Formats: sequence, structure tokens, C-alpha cells
Amino acid sequence: MSLRAIRVLGLGCFALLCALPVVAAPGASKISGVVVDPAGTPQMGATVLVSSEQLVAASPVQLLTNDRGRFSTATLPAGLYSIRVTLAGYLPVMEQHVDVNTEHATLLEIVLGSVFSSFEKLRRQSDAPVDSDDWTWVLRTSAATRPVLRWQDDTVALDTASLQDSGDSSQTDQIHGRLELTSGADHPGSIGELADSPGTEFVYDVGLGGKSRFVMAGQFSHEDGSAAGGFAGEWLPSGLAGVGPVTTILVRESQLGPGGPTFRGMRLSHDDELALGHIVSIRYGADFVVAGFNGTTSALRPRAEVALQLAHAWRVSAIVATHPWQDASGSSGALQSALDTLDAFPTLLIRDGRPVLENGLHEELSLDYALGSRADLIASAFHDLSTHTAVIGRGGAGSPDFLQDYFSEAFAYDGGASSSGGARLVYRERISKNLTTTVVYAYAGALAPDGVSSTNLRDELATRYRQSLAGAITATVPRFGTKFTASYKWLNGTTVSAQDVYGQSLYHVDPYLSMEIRQPLPSVFPGHMEVQADMGNLLAQGYVPVAVGDGSVILVPSYRYFRGGLSLQF
Repeated sequence: MSLRAIRVLGLGCFALLCALPVVAAPGASKISGVVVDPAGTPQMGATVLVSSEQLVAASPVQLLTNDRGRFSTATLPAGLYSIRVTLAGYLPVMEQHVDVNTEHATLLEIVLGSVFSSFEKLRRQSDAPVDSDDWTWVLRTSAATRPVLRWQDDTVALDTASLQDSGDSSQTDQIHGRLELTSGADHPGSIGELADSPGTEFVYDVGLGGKSRFVMAGQFSHEDGSAAGGFAGEWLPSGLAGVGPVTTILVRESQLGPGGPTFRGMRLSHDDELALGHIVSIRYGADFVVAGFNGTTSALRPRAEVALQLAHAWRVSAIVATHPWQDASGSSGALQSALDTLDAFPTLLIRDGRPVLENGLHEELSLDYALGSRADLIASAFHDLSTHTAVIGRGGAGSPDFLQDYFSEAFAYDGGASSSGGARLVYRERISKNLTTTVVYAYAGALAPDGVSSTNLRDELATRYRQSLAGAITATVPRFGTKFTASYKWLNGTTVSAQDVYGQSLYHVDPYLSMEIRQPLPSVFPGHMEVQADMGNLLAQGYVPVAVGDGSVILVPSYRYFRGGLSLQF
């Protein structure tokens, strides 16, 4: 297929928020199009910047192409616009004097090229198949789209005309809010997390006008005369989740038993990113956390990542962070990110009678290689350092060092300092549209009993190196829409703290057997309903009994939990 600058296409595309006001000015239309490579393959994850050539002060609209290579702006004032398209591995493309008028929408096809495209055409046979690179480059285009095994089919908005043109009726309208009725908790032992009791959660995309968005979320639960709740808000100046800066605030409060003290905590977070040309991308951020009861403690938790695109299939990154990023993309990704924030408070511990927060410093060097268009291999070497390591257990009632959950039998304990190096090897493959797999091998240190009895549990724990092998599968049943995720992480020895805690969070693989199920229900009114169930450590493996003084406790590196409920999306 020869290079073409622009041609009119009869295809549909989804609408993304833009930098102009939501209320369209008189004489408004929009720009829609598709981005393809020289062979005509649609390219997902390409960055499209739309700038007005007449309104100099107006901010450019930034979009990302979807899995069909398509993009679409919201309504724009009539006039001339410039469009710049960039994608890792290709030369930038600039189209100027694109006319927007009230008679029809402007439809474009933009063809990306590279310095090697001419040579590739000469050596490639005309009938040779061309591998689609969609999945590979949505994982690699920027640091904000790190590989995450989560496939969402309802994250974009398509107008009616687009659906008719494309013939695809599987896409749904943009989701603006969600209400969840749940029971149970997936992080027992932390008084700052969700209570192990029936609760209600909500999240709503407020919208601030123009391209800015504000997503707010809240949660409340009550049991045995004790209440717990929280509020979270995320501000997205760019209007897109996973693109540009994001500022988050979280406030939580829990009553520690009837008539008991009250836990209060606040977390402020800001993350941003920048690209230096098409080779280097940087993202950085920090959290400020303050929390406590009967006294307070605070912590500043910075993080940064530098990624370098070495070649078409090679990417290297260096990370220094106190905790992983919560990656999100799309509209429902922003809603899910706000809900996840409610459960993202660090564990509060007691040390020498005063509150402290679990902490950690993670340093990692990672090399990512794309094995074709559907799989990649990631090798990492890292170092973890912690001065307050969270250990969760059961028993030990009455001990001042064990901070009881008050909503369950669990307690949180400061296991002390831990320092270890490690390595990780990850293989992932998207076998089909509805099936993805991942395999993770890790060698790293974790706290474990050293066999020496003591009146102080902390003196019985030491850093020990362990190997782990984890596998995960994510599948969607096409006709019924059931989404199913199952994972199992095997450890070759006992541990009482997390082994490779950064990798566990990044790849969503917890120790032992875990499952997630999402089943959509028939809608009887506008919106989408689904039943959800999250289960962790179903076989109750890895529990470690330890004698402490005259008694004993059971340390639980991965707590068995069940969390189910009903979700209404609208």
C-alpha cells in the first residue's frame, strides 16, 4: 500500500474529551480518523495532538488511538487545525490546514512511516503476512501504559453513527458512575483499610468543563456499633486516565471498636510524566501520608521511572519507588483507579508504643523484549529495603505491639528491618482477544522465622531468600460476557512478609490461589449491572504458627478472604 497523506474514510470512531469547552460553539464539528502503518495495519496507542491554527492560546487536544487505530475529538469550532501523530518506532507525521466545518465531520487516514519502511517493502514478499503490532505498542508507547493484564471492552465512548458505520455493537456508552454493594475485605489486619463488613462504595465522574475531569469516590461500612468510611478524589487535568498529570486525595476514618479510639488518615498524591523526544519517557510522583490514633505519624513517599526505547522491540527502564503506580487507562479505568485509591492506604503499625507506617524502598532495572505482536519477555534485577515491615497474623490479643483490626481476628505487627536483592523473569502472551496469560518467576528475600524462640516476635524473624513461581490467566466468555481471572503463586519456603512485594502489585499476582469473577446481568433500566466476587488464598496456605513468650500466634503472609457484591454502572 503506497503512502497517503489523508483520505476520506467511512468508519466510526470513539469520542474523547478535548481541551475546548464541553458546550460547542456555533458552527462546530469534529475530527475523526485512523492511524495505520505503511502496510495498512491499524496502530493502537498512537498519540494524536490536535491544535487550532487560529486560536493561538488554545491548548492542544491529546488523544490515544484505540485497538482499531481510531481516534476522534469532541466538538471543535469551525476552522483550520494541525494534527501531529507520534508512535514509538515510527517517524512523526504532521498534517496542517485540516478544515473543520459544519457540513460534515472531518474523516482522515494518517499513515505512519519509518526510515526503514522502504527497505522493508523491497525485501518483504507481496503476499507475506504482516503481524499486527497493536498489543505490543499499547504496552510500550509511554510509561503511563505499562503492561497490565487487564482487558476492558467498555472503556471508550462511541456515538451512534460510529457504531453504525463500523458495524460493531459490542461497545457501550461511556460510563460516568458506579455504585457497589459489597461484603468482606481483601486486606484484613490494617485498620486503615476497608472493614470486614458489608459496605457501600460509589464513584462518579464529575467533569469540570473543558478537558479537565474530577473523579470522586466514597465508601462506608458499619458493624457492631463501629463505623468506617473514606473519601477519595482524582483530578485529571488532561481529561485522560493514564495520560499526563493526576492529583489524588484520600481521607479515611475508622472507629476502633464501640467506644474505642478513632483512626484518621490522609493521603495526598501527585504523578506526572514527560517525554524527551520519542526515545526517552519519564514519570515521577510522590505521596504524603499522615495517619494515626493516640498520636500521629507521617511519611513522604517519592517514586520515579525512566524508560528508554532502545529499538523497535527493546525497552529498558530504571525505577526508584516506595510503592508501585496504579496504572489506569480509559474512562472506566479512571473510575476503577478512584475506587482502588480507597483501599490504597499503607498499613499502620505500632512500634515502642507509637504509630508508624509500613515503608519500603524499591530499586529496579528492567529489560523488556517484545516477542512478536502478542507476547513479551521482561527480565528485572532489583533491591528492596524496609525499616518497618508489615506482618499480619491472628491471635496475640492483649499485646501492645499487636494492632488489632477490630473488625476481624487479624492484627498488624512491625516485623522490623529487611534488606534483600532479587531477580524476576516475566512472560506474557495474549493468546486471543479473550484470553491472556502471564508467568512470573522471582528470587527475593522476605521475613521468616529463624527457629530461635524469644519473648519478642521481632527477634524471631530474619530475612530469608525464597524462590516463587506464579501463573495467571484472564479469560472472557464471549456470549455471556463473564470475565474470569485466576492466579497461583508457589513459594519454596515459609515467609511471614511479602516476597517481591513490588512485583506482586505490578502483575496482580498474590501468593497461593486467588480468583476474580465478573458476571454482567441483563439490564432492566439504563446502565450495566454485574455480580462480582474476589477470593484470595482459597486453600488457606502459608500460615505459620510461632511461639511468643508464654503464648503463640499464627502469622499469615496471605490472608484468606472473600469479597462479593453487586455493581451498578451508569
